[in-house]
Amino acid sequence: MKILITGGAGYIGTELAYKLAESPEIKEITVFDNLSRHNYNLFIGVQKFSNNKIKFIEGELLDSRSLKKALLGTDVVYHLAAKVTTPFADQDAHLFEQTNHWGTAELVYAIEENLSSSAHKISKLIYTSSVSVYGAGNETVDVDSPVNPRTFYGISKMRGEEHIHRLFPKLRTYILRCGNVYGYSKSMRFDAVINKFMFDANFKGRITINGNGAQYRSFVHIERVTSALANILTHNLKSTKFDLVEKVLNVNEISQTLKELYPHLEILYVNQHLNLKEVKVKPNQVMNTLISVPQKTLKEELEEFKKAFTF
Repeated sequence: MKILITGGAGYIGTELAYKLAESPEIKEITVFDNLSRHNYNLFIGVQKFSNNKIKFIEGELLDSRSLKKALLGTDVVYHLAAKVTTPFADQDAHLFEQTNHWGTAELVYAIEENLSSSAHKISKLIYTSSVSVYGAGNETVDVDSPVNPRTFYGISKMRGEEHIHRLFPKLRTYILRCGNVYGYSKSMRFDAVINKFMFDANFKGRITINGNGAQYRSFVHIERVTSALANILTHNLKSTKFDLVEKVLNVNEISQTLKELYPHLEILYVNQHLNLKEVKVKPNQVMNTLISVPQKTLKEELEEFKKAFTF
């Protein structure tokens, strides 16, 4: 089996590449990434790929020629590549549209062309979307709730989903709407809320909360995301979409957990009188059955995270 991972050098992509490389059934993994985040951690460090399965293509989703070439001989595509800039998801609409909307459209066109050719055909596509497509509100939502994105990022991911939907009757296609991903990885992002809080708590001794901290967010640990993505490979579920969410927490709950790990932590509030937007997404039971790593409390996860810091 040959795998293509777009955005494979990113936060989720790095962990997924390592995970898939462990499978004896997977003969080749191609990482297709433009390295726009200047993240080279997949290529260096103590953790190494134990075989010659993996190869790298530096490419753009909008470069249809490179994309079609990368798809040749591919059995399964993981589409992780996306423009993600938390917390400024409502700035620079053009960049979000170019990558998340039209880049996804270009990939879908290339897959459709692959399916119509006499060459080996792609059998499965897994697309990581975002719970941001739901927008914001006080009610708990799930995969059957209407989408109503409120940011340029959310809109672009919704448009990407619309293109992916065209493939539902043509091959096994899965849309995974991920919550806010957190947890240690060598390629981690420190702009995500829990990861940023951990860095600031560990090295600065203080965190800053915007608003009153009562706003809820939906979260999922990087290990559980990786497990779900890897395990869906071996399940022949019909084409569908899932919410990939583990915990629904408000920001004050997160800060109090951090306070237990860092007793001298200083917590600063900016515009504490404001109630900021929130999104509460119900965990999907079908998706949870695909996750093979044990569930842990937030404190247990952050204790492990803390140990990963060098000092």
